[in-house]
Amino acid sequence: MTPLTSADQSFRSAHKLHKTDEYSSVFAFRRALRGRFYMLHYRPNGLDTARLGAVVAKKLAKRANTRNLVKRIARECFRRNRESLPAVDMVVRLHASVATATRAELNQDLLALFQRLPRQ
Repeated sequence: MTPLTSADQSFRSAHKLHKTDEYSSVFAFRRALRGRFYMLHYRPNGLDTARLGAVVAKKLAKRANTRNLVKRIARECFRRNRESLPAVDMVVRLHASVATATRAELNQDLLALFQRLPRQ
């Protein structure tokens, strides 16, 4: 039996962007925040929760394990902070090479972007 927590910190299918159209609509809305490593594109979604998608180009992270790590860090950071985020669809995109970045730097960069999201 798992202990009950006050906040739901799961990362369910309802919290993910799945279809190409969902990603395209976020990019077409043309609102973005830039951090040191990540760029956070966002669009209000009219739902009661935030949703996340992640894009990592091979040009910036050559190895598949690096691309997977960057996406995994983004999903984990989103999962832990989802309750405090506004109801937006967001796409986290890598815009700088992470060859020398630490996991802590990636986490801090994404947290700073989440805090800069406009609240309705």
